[in-house]
Amino acid sequence: MDAAMTSTTRTDCPSCGEPVSDADLYCESCGAELQPGATPSTPALDTDTEPTIELHTGAPAEAFTPGPCRSCGGTVGADGYCETCGTKASKPRDHFSEQPAPWVAAVCDRGIRHSRNEDAVAIAADPEPGSRALLVVCDGVSSSLDSDVASLAAARAARDVLVAGHAQGMGTESSREAAVIARLNAAADAASDAVLENTSPDSPNPASCTFVATVLEAGLLVAGVVGDSRAYWFPDDAEAVGLTVDDSWAAELIATGVPRQQAETGPQAHAITRWLGKDAPDHTPRTTTLRVNGPGWLLVCSDGLWNYCSEAAPLADLVRQTAAAHGGEPLATSSALVDWANAQGGQDNITVALARLP
Repeated sequence: MDAAMTSTTRTDCPSCGEPVSDADLYCESCGAELQPGATPSTPALDTDTEPTIELHTGAPAEAFTPGPCRSCGGTVGADGYCETCGTKASKPRDHFSEQPAPWVAAVCDRGIRHSRNEDAVAIAADPEPGSRALLVVCDGVSSSLDSDVASLAAARAARDVLVAGHAQGMGTESSREAAVIARLNAAADAASDAVLENTSPDSPNPASCTFVATVLEAGLLVAGVVGDSRAYWFPDDAEAVGLTVDDSWAAELIATGVPRQQAETGPQAHAITRWLGKDAPDHTPRTTTLRVNGPGWLLVCSDGLWNYCSEAAPLADLVRQTAAAHGGEPLATSSALVDWANAQGGQDNITVALARLP
């Protein structure tokens, strides 16, 4: 999420000499700890080491090993540089993916213009296509400190709450919806707590992030949002649906009749009115429920994607065309959508989470 950074004193990292600020806990270039004893409770995956990415189907965590050079496809050497073109390898946090089941996947990418990835995603799914999927995306606010750490901690905390809960209400459809909404609220509470746990008590600009989560269970789809990350439902044979309404100045302008394109490209387009964080006014998600009866795509994304294609119908066309070009495979489609956003300019971090319902 774009915003101006708070002014801080600049110094040099004692390990690598790269510029850092007095508010940084870690050097973004080499990952060196700058303030010993203040380690965040959740790893940010923004270092040059090889941390682990959790699997979300009960399997043990696997090592997140670096892939080929993103500039030329060559082999990255032990020193962290490409052996072919010499480009420094991207950090694990810059670009990572998750696929807990063949029908559900997500890709999270730094984009082109930003120096670090403040987006985060955490997903879970049962093996049977269309049965149960839980998708969470959090977008760190760039003007706040440690938003990359906070967003990842928030997404994982919310995902874990949703995975643990399986309440079905009193057997009626309305009570089942109420039970899922209660779980989404609890997930947002956990995400908010995670942000607070990763915020220094004396921070001049406390960490903050957006929150969007969807729960799909046996034909019931519930989405909840705080901020301007979004969820969409794109059925194969019906009209595309935007499941969320942004908490933003742009959304308020649209509600008063300002054309969408004008509101979403104006000077306050990315100013959000609700978020997760120490200074948040309210973090209870606004929810939408929908019965899903046929095949289609569930998309949850950050503004790094929808910035370039905001309305539901054209975005649905983009997803369908991209999926058709990649065999309908969610991970390949998510990755291709990230590539598409980068090709449009990549001005923000980009997160795409997809579930394909048969």
